Amino acid sequence: MSYNTLPIMKRVQQIIAVTVIICCTLSCTHKDTAAHTEGAINEVSVVISDVLWNGEVGDSLRKKLAAPVDGLTQEEPIFTLNQYHEQAFDGDLKKDRNIIIVDKTDSKTFYYKPHKDHTTQNVFTINGRNTTDLLKLIRMHADEIIKTIRQTEIAVNQKRNEKAGLLNTASFAGKYGITIKMPKAYKYALQSDDFLWLKKDIPGGNTNLLLYRVPYHVIERDKDMVNNIIKMRDSIGNRYIHGQEAGTYMATEDSYSPYVFMTSFNDNRAFETRGNWEMENDFMNGPFLNYTIRDDKNKCYLVIEGFIYSPSSPKRDLILELESIIKSVKFI
Repeated sequence: MSYNTLPIMKRVQQIIAVTVIICCTLSCTHKDTAAHTEGAINEVSVVISDVLWNGEVGDSLRKKLAAPVDGLTQEEPIFTLNQYHEQAFDGDLKKDRNIIIVDKTDSKTFYYKPHKDHTTQNVFTINGRNTTDLLKLIRMHADEIIKTIRQTEIAVNQKRNEKAGLLNTASFAGKYGITIKMPKAYKYALQSDDFLWLKKDIPGGNTNLLLYRVPYHVIERDKDMVNNIIKMRDSIGNRYIHGQEAGTYMATEDSYSPYVFMTSFNDNRAFETRGNWEMENDFMNGPFLNYTIRDDKNKCYLVIEGFIYSPSSPKRDLILELESIIKSVKFI
């Protein structure tokens, strides 16, 4: 090697070193940002003054966004609201996934803008000239805010499931004419020609997913959809889902009326049912989420249900996790 090449080699080494440092810096920044946009499920940061938070405006936000979740016997809020002062809301806090900014200004405005760099971040701004303006905007847009945040939380759950690894569903998904993103943590509890039960153990209990089909008339008989869905659930529980003692089986809890909504599922008519199940002749119970979907291609209803047994744990986030699995279903 000649002496003339040494400066060139040193220059190349310097360029490589600088490039490595830049790449590492960008990588760390990305990871740090992701850690915040991938934070706790169902949490919302509210940037608002103490005066507004402790008055009618704060009450209105809590009444709408922290209302009890439908279908849970123990009250849990739709979202956990964390209040911040504008001066304190800086740095990493600005990377939180769901942010609502409320302030008094010279104009009455509401706007929603997803963050430019993160598709999973929601930023809502509510500005009003006075308390009356703010209360009107909250009433007008609360449902939109809730729907948007819930869709985001479901999408985040689905991404987390994919990252953790998915179960190979080829043995059953094709038979039901669907694809589904099922976490590999779920194990087969029972599988037959016309019924599937998958279960995941969690501290103090388990989460479960059921999949089966029923003929049209089971749901549409006498046009009494609500009672027919309850009878269908109870029949399936009596047949397949039993406790440890003889004569025990899962049924819809009588003392707690389920919430039933007509909805759309992948452009198919469907019924969404949220309620509480109990083990007949036993003391076990918990919440369930049931989607009964009209499948005209196969001339039946496809039923996908998630239910939870976890007596000592909050259920809100567990139900959302099951909903994210169910809503990953696509018809082939």
